[in-house]
Amino acid sequence: MKRVFNFSAGPSCLPLEVLETAAAEMTDYKGSGQSVMEMSHRSKVYEPIIGGTESLVRELLSVPENYDVLFLQGGASTQFAMVPMNLKKKGRAAYIDTGVWSDKAIKEAGKYLEVDVLATSKDRAYSYIPAVKTVSGGYDYAHITLNNTIVGTAWQDIPECGDIPLVTDASSCILSGPLDVSRFGIIYAGAQKNLGPAGVTLVIIRKDLVTGETVPGTPTMLNYKIHADNDSMYNTPPCYSIYMMGLVLEWVKRNGGAEGMLKRNREKAKLFYDFLDSGRYYKGTAEKESRSLMNIPFVTGETDPEKAAALNKKFVAEATAAGLVNLAGHRLVGGMRASIYNAMGLDGVKALIAFMEQFSKANG
Repeated sequence: MKRVFNFSAGPSCLPLEVLETAAAEMTDYKGSGQSVMEMSHRSKVYEPIIGGTESLVRELLSVPENYDVLFLQGGASTQFAMVPMNLKKKGRAAYIDTGVWSDKAIKEAGKYLEVDVLATSKDRAYSYIPAVKTVSGGYDYAHITLNNTIVGTAWQDIPECGDIPLVTDASSCILSGPLDVSRFGIIYAGAQKNLGPAGVTLVIIRKDLVTGETVPGTPTMLNYKIHADNDSMYNTPPCYSIYMMGLVLEWVKRNGGAEGMLKRNREKAKLFYDFLDSGRYYKGTAEKESRSLMNIPFVTGETDPEKAAALNKKFVAEATAAGLVNLAGHRLVGGMRASIYNAMGLDGVKALIAFMEQFSKANG
């Protein structure tokens, strides 16, 4: 069967050559006579896999030496709790609410400390990023969601936080371009958007924040120091997902690294946003100054709710039949959404635009 163009928000498409390499090595990894799925995480065969993946993370993101790179489990959602459990000192944290995932992070953190929501974009359905330039006060940390998958917004200017550690959920934009790691105390990201398949969560944490001093009752597995001291091998790590991440990172490196990804992603996003902005039938829902390069929600011009819902359903069904899959908008916002992460090529965006033009002529 011909491969489809997968616009899923996650798990998302992976580079074809990565999948082909994994397929070729599935039953025999580099002459070891075994699959990576089978081998011990403490074996001499696996050691260079996890070590090499960490080295690539450090190289591609220019991670300073005073940061630990961890491969954890539980997704970004577990980090919603792990961050306050490990960083609580005075008992107050600052959050900026820019969407569903930041709201979830706020609610989870509220179980462990006092949360001040400094700004929110909920008043306009999270269609923009609030203008927060600086964060000050007696906070243990400040938290932002760097890219908002559901509503298609992204931070363009990261707030200055002084001595307050800035924590970010970068799940849906990690390695979509260069990122100044030194601006952050913690960067965490679920792999299933830009880094590989679901199952591993990348955490980049400044070493001075890895104290081992946690909220009373914190489970051992939710203590950053435990994982840092054991090189992400306190227990069996998600071995195969880490291997796949390594393959993806090698692909990123071959294609120009973070700068190469930024050029690639800007080209795709410009093409699609220009199409949305030039036509009368479709429009993007995120405000222009806050638009994401990764996730682009859009709607048709139909204003009647029932007719719009039926038209959206028809669009998604016909797109799927045309080999353009996972274009339904998130259930909380409706409409459609094209997620165009690193692995989505320009050809996929062009194919989507061609279909959208055809659909508008038939239904406009």
